[in-house]
Amino acid sequence: MDPSPLFDAFFYLAIFGGCLMAFSLGANDVANSMASSVGSRAITIKHAIVIAGLLNFLGAAFLGARVTSTISNGIVNPEYISDPRILAIGMFSALLTAGTWVLISTLTGAPVSSTHSIVGGVLGFGLMAAGAESVRWSVIAQIAITWVATPIFAALLAGVIYVMIKKTILEKRQKLKACRFWGSVWIFLTAILVSISFFLQTDFGRGFMAARRTLAIAVIIVAPILLALLGWRLFTKLLPEDEGDAEDVEKSYRGLLVGTSAYVALSQGANDVANAMGPVCALYLLAKYRLLPPKPDMPMWILAMGGIGIAVGVALLGYKVMQTVGEKITKLSYTKGFAVNFSVASTVLLASNMGVPVSTTTVAVGAVAGVGSTGGMKSVNFKLLFKIFLFWVATVPIAAATSCLFFLALKAICL
Repeated sequence: MDPSPLFDAFFYLAIFGGCLMAFSLGANDVANSMASSVGSRAITIKHAIVIAGLLNFLGAAFLGARVTSTISNGIVNPEYISDPRILAIGMFSALLTAGTWVLISTLTGAPVSSTHSIVGGVLGFGLMAAGAESVRWSVIAQIAITWVATPIFAALLAGVIYVMIKKTILEKRQKLKACRFWGSVWIFLTAILVSISFFLQTDFGRGFMAARRTLAIAVIIVAPILLALLGWRLFTKLLPEDEGDAEDVEKSYRGLLVGTSAYVALSQGANDVANAMGPVCALYLLAKYRLLPPKPDMPMWILAMGGIGIAVGVALLGYKVMQTVGEKITKLSYTKGFAVNFSVASTVLLASNMGVPVSTTTVAVGAVAGVGSTGGMKSVNFKLLFKIFLFWVATVPIAAATSCLFFLALKAICL
């Protein structure tokens, strides 16, 4: 068989598979960005869908290149697979496997990890195509460690943030005065993290940093300060001068909660687009060059296509998993929801800057459980957490085995 039509065919099929995967993870992983806002009744599901869809798209298109490179070229060493057609079939098998598994899980309302799914799919075809020596086990180990560490880190961070809110605001006599100060601090911290990510991850930001480093650093510092001052002014204008009570504080955190939901959606798009578009990018490079470069450049149009698929999945099926994470694990107030969101977004964005594909699902569930535990263990639905954990554990071997089957079938048909 002439290899050229095969590469082209699998590339176009991969576009379909990537869109399926992007749709599926948008439908499933939207819970990570909007569940706390919906669960605490800060916004409606319709508003959550609009915000999550837009910010997931922006995060995917402008901040998603580094993690996509890890998925497309970091798990299986292409040097061990001499026939590039095998790589093309394998990447498509992984993509089809992950998209199908995440979609099935979404329809049942289970918050599974799209990251676990695609990593399992790529691992499965690599083992079948070239054996254990073709797998970069050090990368797998790094990813696995982050899967364990990030939900624990997010749980601890979310718990600490909520305890800080209690100690510095809710237990103070002048609650609204404290709320104005700390609200501005959280705005500053959020803005500076997003600014750093912009200059580290986008082509424009890296180019600007290289050409005008001093100005870039000034922007990273000054822009968050200006936003914090604007937040202080808004808080001063909107909050009364009296001492206030806990209910007033909760109301004031509604806006911050929605803002941090957008922050989570942005960081989620940056990390999770790799799950859909990493294999697509690999197939694009194979179709174009017949090999995978050591450090491939990620075309913007592929990242943007993933962002669109995520947004559509958010709009059509996102509500199912959103209800599971936002309402059934523990009861969330505005302040608790804010602690969850800030923890999730910071954890995922940090991982994205490192190029590590973490599971935003595990991070989000960990953060929700961490905040819930501050009210005592009875506040957390551990029965549901155990069911979610079983889904997580099962995902990698199921994805790997299914990917192997798809790979063998497609190889028999095409080669």
